[in-house]
Amino acid sequence: MAQDTHEAGQPGRGGAARQVAPAEPAAACQPGRPVRPWLGRRRLMASYAVFAAYAVLFAIFSRGEDQVWAIWASCGYAAALLMLWLWPARTAAVLVSVAVAVIAPLLWLSVAYPLEAGMMVIDRSATLLLHHGSPYLTSQQVTSWLSYNPYLTVMTLFGMPSALGLGGLAGNSGVWLAVVTVALLAAAFWAAVAHRGCATCRRDALLATAVAVASPVIGLNLAVITTDPPVLALILLSMALAARPSSRIAGVIGSGAALGVACDLKSTAWLAVPVMAAMFARRDGARAAVRFVAASLVTAVVLIVALAPAVLIRPAALTALVQNSVLFPLGLTHYKTPAESLLPGHLLADMGTAGHVLSVGLLLAAGLAIIVSLLIRPPRDVPAAARRLALGLTLIFLLGPAVRFGYFIYPLGLLGWLALTREDGGLTAADLPLDLGRLVWQQARGRVLACA
Repeated sequence: MAQDTHEAGQPGRGGAARQVAPAEPAAACQPGRPVRPWLGRRRLMASYAVFAAYAVLFAIFSRGEDQVWAIWASCGYAAALLMLWLWPARTAAVLVSVAVAVIAPLLWLSVAYPLEAGMMVIDRSATLLLHHGSPYLTSQQVTSWLSYNPYLTVMTLFGMPSALGLGGLAGNSGVWLAVVTVALLAAAFWAAVAHRGCATCRRDALLATAVAVASPVIGLNLAVITTDPPVLALILLSMALAARPSSRIAGVIGSGAALGVACDLKSTAWLAVPVMAAMFARRDGARAAVRFVAASLVTAVVLIVALAPAVLIRPAALTALVQNSVLFPLGLTHYKTPAESLLPGHLLADMGTAGHVLSVGLLLAAGLAIIVSLLIRPPRDVPAAARRLALGLTLIFLLGPAVRFGYFIYPLGLLGWLALTREDGGLTAADLPLDLGRLVWQQARGRVLACA
């Protein structure tokens, strides 16, 4: 992800002024040369081979809706890989993978299978908001774990079409989740391009969006309908806006607003606020960090008030918000989620009260360690912030008492974002198989010619 600036930065307090970086690398937009090496044909073929292998294994060892997705995805990835091998056109192959690996199983599962528990909760929250001014049931109304709504208020909007009477796919909250996620990812990759007027950059933005949507990290979650993809997409959009070299103040405020919306979808996005604030403070100064935090908090508070106005006039509504969106995810309510996982925090919580307290304590300790690391060594730019956030979220997901494996969409998505948006040709770990294979082939070919 390029961090070049089109204008000189302002000198920080007691610091030297930043030098003007090249605005547009001349080599970046040469015809026929991809701006981002990860979107080259060879690397796409390698990526789709990995995708296909994963989908085949998933089809063998999974069951239910996950297996349905895996069967469709195996066909989509194989078709894309074949097209990339036979023809140089990358866009057509990648779009075929999106159609077969994501859109087809999403529609199939939306029609042939009952609504997911999470979507039922979202639809109910929208109905509650329309009739009572709050998307949450009070403690007196809770009768099971499904009575809780662990999401924040913006998630309620995905249930509005159903609450307003739309039926079929038009009223399916999972379909709207997928549509909004794709739109947000497209905006994030578009914001990340170096030159918006360049045809090569526009094609790379389209390709990157399609590869991200088709990948198992996001494609599986879209097809089987989970609530994490739009949250991840908003975090990526926030980072893309923060990395824009021009309109620095607008980028800071826009980045904060995008992250504020993400924080009002799900509490998993809140860790990104201190990470990005530390990055802004180091890169642009304390004033930029304050603007960013203010934009995030104001956006989140305004949306909570707009989408749950009852919290302003009824203390019980505010208590219900905390109980549903804070205490239930931490496993501190009477009814607990039946979701199982082999993650350390969940295993500790299953050991009883002492294990649960230990899990929460370790979670708090991990959060404190992340904050201390931000104070001691703040990330210097957006890629460093993405890596720090991925590490922090991984620790939290490992230690949380009620976390499932699906939450790892966030660290994996952040690392995938870094790969798809890098603009240098440096060697990465994912390139090693290609380069080692080429080296072996050249050595073997040289020995054959020498013996001939």
